[in-house]
Amino acid sequence: MATKPLPGNGFAFPAKLSKRGVSVCFRVLPWLCASAIWAAAPAPHTVSASYSVSANGAHVAVMNETFESRNGSYRIVSESVPVGALALFQKPVMVVSSGQVTADGLRPERFEGRRPGGRDGREVKAEFDWQGERLTYSHDGKSETVALPAATQDRLSAMYQFMYHGFDGRQRLEVAMTDGRRLTHHQYVVTPNVEIDTPLGRMTTMHLVKQTEPDGTGTEIWLAPRHHFLPVKMVIRESNGARYEQIATRIDSRGPAK
Repeated sequence: MATKPLPGNGFAFPAKLSKRGVSVCFRVLPWLCASAIWAAAPAPHTVSASYSVSANGAHVAVMNETFESRNGSYRIVSESVPVGALALFQKPVMVVSSGQVTADGLRPERFEGRRPGGRDGREVKAEFDWQGERLTYSHDGKSETVALPAATQDRLSAMYQFMYHGFDGRQRLEVAMTDGRRLTHHQYVVTPNVEIDTPLGRMTTMHLVKQTEPDGTGTEIWLAPRHHFLPVKMVIRESNGARYEQIATRIDSRGPAK
């Protein structure tokens, strides 16, 4: 069966669930507008988290992630494990982001993963040349180099970049992000103090809503201040009516980064 990209940080759903695939683009700098709400606590040096992923209400995958920062560097590993019928024809997929931790947060240097497709799958990569201000991404045997905007994140590092920036009144944010296939730019509206129920309990969140596209696609993200502004819920809507949800079932963090 043909596959399409998973939402979140995984890579594939059955094609019947998605016409053109999704890419959660909730990511991250530069910020716009201001007026004081929350400030971020010092970011932890390790995070271990699990997420439940559903498509149109059906549980289809479990996503397990680890984040570690040490000696000015970071590494994030995300593994998406299919469940149910999806597990019969799709293997787990691992995605890795690595780079430096700076005064402005995460500065990715390399992003890589493998999308299911064929016997060996298809690699995606992104390499960040900050000194030369160039971004090179590779997929399906092709490479392209484009200008690298300041504060660009990859689609995995972007989720953890929120830990390094307080939401002191930001009402909007702009996003530059790559998934290893292209560079995208998005705008989000930020709403504070939104209460939601999660498997981790009821909590106050920062609600991010991406500007709706003409075809009806949209993305919403709920960030939890009590968990260092990590996402605890994400919803993606596609033009064909498909709805994807990713929700946190476990978030463990330890110690401020050294």
